[in-house]
Amino acid sequence: MMNSATPVPPSPQQPDAVVLDLRGDVAQLTAAIMDIESVSGNEAALADAVEAALRALPHLSVTRNGDSIVARTELGRAERVILAGHLDTVPLPTVPGSRGTVPSTWDGDVLYGRGATDMKGGVAVQLAIAATVAEPTKDITFIFYDHEEVAAVKSGLGRLVRENRELLDADFGILLEPTNGTVEGGCNGTIRFEATTRGLAAHSARAWMGENAIHAAAPILSRLAAYQPATVQVEGLDYRESLNAVKVHGGTAGNVIPDACVVEINYRYAPDKTPAQAEAHVRELLEGFELVCTDSSAGARPGLNAPAAASFVAAVGREPLPKYGWTDVARLSEMGIPAVNFGPGDALLAHSDNEHVRGEDIRECLAALTRWLA
Repeated sequence: MMNSATPVPPSPQQPDAVVLDLRGDVAQLTAAIMDIESVSGNEAALADAVEAALRALPHLSVTRNGDSIVARTELGRAERVILAGHLDTVPLPTVPGSRGTVPSTWDGDVLYGRGATDMKGGVAVQLAIAATVAEPTKDITFIFYDHEEVAAVKSGLGRLVRENRELLDADFGILLEPTNGTVEGGCNGTIRFEATTRGLAAHSARAWMGENAIHAAAPILSRLAAYQPATVQVEGLDYRESLNAVKVHGGTAGNVIPDACVVEINYRYAPDKTPAQAEAHVRELLEGFELVCTDSSAGARPGLNAPAAASFVAAVGREPLPKYGWTDVARLSEMGIPAVNFGPGDALLAHSDNEHVRGEDIRECLAALTRWLA
């Protein structure tokens, strides 16, 4: 298969610049985007390529903020919609022989590599629509942003909200996260904690002189292991919750009784709760332990009641589902913009060493959005 990225002569400013072909096969465009490594914090080269491709389209006004880009049609339509997606990926896999890496590879019509699912296919669909739907029935704001896969405080979309809010007004939003081509309403909230236990250091040969902080963390793990997560219905959609220890660290050496242990905890909660309610729930479960909240992002209700959402669901032709993970529909919801998730790929493959997407799924996603917009 031919590659959609055509090398251009290097320059001092942009030594690895590529030109993205936005009008060719959208699956090949996905591969070209994936081949520009963009782990969080390293999005600049991909942002450069996306910006150059968008500035070549005369019907768009383009603004860049750091490694985030906003492109807008200005057609005076009665309704404006946002199509948004993040440029970054999680780190590359370290397992030898993994197919979820960079550059991408093809196996028939299946595309493997980091970002195949999360979410280069969605980004490619945005770019293809920007190039091929020049007279949409709605004005469109395209948003491409950095630092989604890290702490919320670094989010490029959050930075755009703070610094370029006037560019983001819209009646409805679609985040092109992977949903297997089905509309997924809202999203769970997410909150993280560090639970710390304290002990007393001593030589491990004379352990009775110390207090083992790692052993003291056992009740935390027991409570989390015994916890039964809820499934909560919100506006007709069932959101599954989860509460888990995701990392444990402590100790200083192999011959020292540890004097501190930290259990990192992540709670994914249904959008019927506020972040404050979610925090209170975890603190009640782990009462008696030293608990610090380290990161928090609110969820979003389904957003399917908006007229634009109803027409979009009808155009897709599938029954909507809930979004279990956190996505930036929550940021749009906080701005008063009803939003849903819709994109190619199976979210269960996101971040995996086997990350992949079917080329046909990307093409079908593009076709559904084009039908609705054109």
